[in-house]
Amino acid sequence: MRAITLLITAVSIWIFTGCSSKEYFEPKEIKDEWPIAETMHSEIVDSAADGAVLEDGRIISVQGLQDIKLPEEYGYIGQSDEWVISSTISGDLLLTSMADANRSIEMQLKRTIAAAAVQGDILAVLFANNDMTLYSLSTKELLLKEPGNAPIVVDSRIVNPHFLGNLVLFLTLDGKIVIIDSDTKQLLRSMIVSSEEFFNNIIYFEVIGNTMVAGTGNRLFVMAGKERREKYELRDVIFNDEGIWISTKEGEVIALTPSLQLIAKEKFPFAHFLGMIVDNENIYLLEKEGYLIVLQKDMQSYEIYEVDFDDGYVFVTDNAFYVNDEIIKIK
Repeated sequence: MRAITLLITAVSIWIFTGCSSKEYFEPKEIKDEWPIAETMHSEIVDSAADGAVLEDGRIISVQGLQDIKLPEEYGYIGQSDEWVISSTISGDLLLTSMADANRSIEMQLKRTIAAAAVQGDILAVLFANNDMTLYSLSTKELLLKEPGNAPIVVDSRIVNPHFLGNLVLFLTLDGKIVIIDSDTKQLLRSMIVSSEEFFNNIIYFEVIGNTMVAGTGNRLFVMAGKERREKYELRDVIFNDEGIWISTKEGEVIALTPSLQLIAKEKFPFAHFLGMIVDNENIYLLEKEGYLIVLQKDMQSYEIYEVDFDDGYVFVTDNAFYVNDEIIKIK
């Protein structure tokens, strides 16, 4: 399991099962039944922002189900610079080459790892106590350590560090974006996304052109020339060249401009969204009670389908929802 299981148990239950309210989403009209595309013959046992792990050790990444298997006791962190990154709860880090499974690098960091990423010889690691570090892969030398404020409890969707040229952006467990120059090993800037006490880690991050979008469970942040923030109880965020789409814990689906101006909004009362996909035409929302909502991007109309799946961990790619041991494809 991923390194900070004890911290994320509570929020994992919240994310994947919804709150304990007795009010449920009940659509007035069902279009049809949406088929299960296939079964994976193994259940998801751990899920994070960048991937999930099946009981048989296989991983699901943003590219979908892969044949790569993790060693026992290793949790999936992500894929970065042609490496599969995994770790144990005691801080053993394993990098496995995607091109050659027999090529790997091991490091004993001796502390619980929350997130990590690689670029060239630089390994960026965010520890569970929120400390930020840079290491050399070739020498395994510690190049930089920047202390952080230890979180009390976090959302399971921890985002890995992001490289932009020589800049390393750490998406911290206390709601900040910390920018470090990997050449000079200096901290350049720290931006606050949110300052809540609990569940305040960054759960979404993307950069396209000159626009940066980040989100915590309760705040959406955009930097495009200047910083903007709006309060939303976020379930999911998707940012692409056309704009920003969010779903909320109140059952809302909202389209925004990169400057956070409202374009359109639709609400599905009492809906508990497990995941969201946006393609060229539609927004697809998987709802906890066994429904797939297909909403046009202009939000002028929608159709609702029944879909049969068991409760369990959920991971979402660009074209499929992976739920428990099943794959629900949108095409």
